[in-house]
Amino acid sequence: MNIKPLFDRVVIKRMEEEKLSAGGIVIPDSATEKPIKGEVVAVGEGKVFDNGNVRAPKVKVGDKVLFGKYSGTEVKLDGVELLVVKEDDIFAVLG
Repeated sequence: MNIKPLFDRVVIKRMEEEKLSAGGIVIPDSATEKPIKGEVVAVGEGKVFDNGNVRAPKVKVGDKVLFGKYSGTEVKLDGVELLVVKEDDIFAVLG
């Protein structure tokens, strides 16, 4: 898969959510929400400001991140579901 997002866009592959509750109950797919955690697979060049300056992205490929539940646009490339979001829609980098 070869994808290069533009400007301050970031491509994320969602991480699978836990299918087992803390009490050991299996949660069916129909009852689970889409994950809000993922791994960065591609990053754009950065945000361009009105004066022409470019701010480099704060995330890099391989980072595990938290993002908004309804953020971005879903795309499917080579059978893999990806999410394209603006860097501003990423809340945190997980350590």
